Amino acid sequence: MPRPAPSEQFGDAPGGEPPVAVWGMLRRPARFLRSWWPWRCWAYLGSGAVLGYAVLMVLAALVGLGILLSVAGIGLVLLLAAVSGAVPLGRLERGRLRWVEPLPVADPHTSLAGAGVAARVRTRMRERATWREFGYAALLGPVFGAAGFGVLTLLAFSAILVATPVIVWAIAPDTVMLIPGRPVAGPLEALAATAVGLAGLTVSAYAGALLAGAQVKTARLLLGPREEDGRVLELTRSRVRLVDAFEAERRRIERDLHDGAQQQLVALSMTLGLAELELRKVPGSAGAAALVSRGRGEAKRALEQLRDLVRGIHPQVLTDHGLAAAVAEVALRHPVPVSVDLPVPRLPEPVEITAYFTVTEALANAAKHSGASRVGVAGRVEDGRLTLTISDDGRGGADPGAGAGLAGLADRVAMLQGRLMVSSPVGGPTELRVEVPCSG
Repeated sequence: MPRPAPSEQFGDAPGGEPPVAVWGMLRRPARFLRSWWPWRCWAYLGSGAVLGYAVLMVLAALVGLGILLSVAGIGLVLLLAAVSGAVPLGRLERGRLRWVEPLPVADPHTSLAGAGVAARVRTRMRERATWREFGYAALLGPVFGAAGFGVLTLLAFSAILVATPVIVWAIAPDTVMLIPGRPVAGPLEALAATAVGLAGLTVSAYAGALLAGAQVKTARLLLGPREEDGRVLELTRSRVRLVDAFEAERRRIERDLHDGAQQQLVALSMTLGLAELELRKVPGSAGAAALVSRGRGEAKRALEQLRDLVRGIHPQVLTDHGLAAAVAEVALRHPVPVSVDLPVPRLPEPVEITAYFTVTEALANAAKHSGASRVGVAGRVEDGRLTLTISDDGRGGADPGAGAGLAGLADRVAMLQGRLMVSSPVGGPTELRVEVPCSG
């Protein structure tokens, strides 16, 4: 007999969603009842009922105390604990789901390896998956726990009915009553109860399979990654690849200018210097020597402008010595006095590049538009996140949506799952704050 296809074994699901294995087995009733599937479903529902009621009591206690103690400032901590506790519960439920579902449910959360506790809590609170898991935790006790308890109650009662002849014969003769007021005469009369019990076992097996399949569907919906999350992730990855390609192109241009045009301008300046020396030895060539000297000066100014351009594309000091040294160098050349307080270690290259160009853009805006007399740059690394603050005492009124500079920086920061905040009321002061995970 040919082996059935996977769709015949487990049932097809519309829309390309993976089929539910236990529902597929229900298509073969005899095979289902002879298999281990009813036992697996009963074990899954029984453990889920115990876990669900425990989670329900914990959530009720945390949420209730959180609301009562909100005035004391402790309530928010308890509410955060209630929501955060849904994350390990979701991990446990995804593992427990393997009792009745061979296809694993993937973890929908982003990896936070190496991040601090505060960074982990902050990130998890922003993820939609955390709130979906919290919703699943709220459903586990009142809905699935209660339904599972009902199925197990039917199972236990049916098992007692099946064992009624044995109970009448060996344990409690003449004291068992299936009908109120009428004791069972003997084991043979109790066989009717056995038939009812077998029917109850069958019903409990099918009810358990249907309920377990419904919980599988709910777990996939609330505990697994969503299709739109995958699209967002792919879009984010594509944007990151574009940024990486753009950065590689910047590096190539910087290298070509440094090794090509800059060296040619240096050679040109030296050649013009030698020509000037030779012309000064020739009588009557003072005018030509002056022109050559002027050309040499123009070459020097072009070389200085090219060096500034190369430094702006990607400063070598950033690669060699890190963010603090690169920002200090920019501050020395800035027309407005800049104080730098940046005691940060070496960070991943994407983080340093993003932070550096954020500082240079903010300093350029302060010099061009703010009319500031001083600018401050401060930064710290705490809980696995780099926090930068650039402030000035200028006239304020900066609009992030008015130009491409700050908007481009916001996009770059968003690539690293960071955020950029601008506070610039009319009349000043202006403060630009950047938070970027140090994972890069």
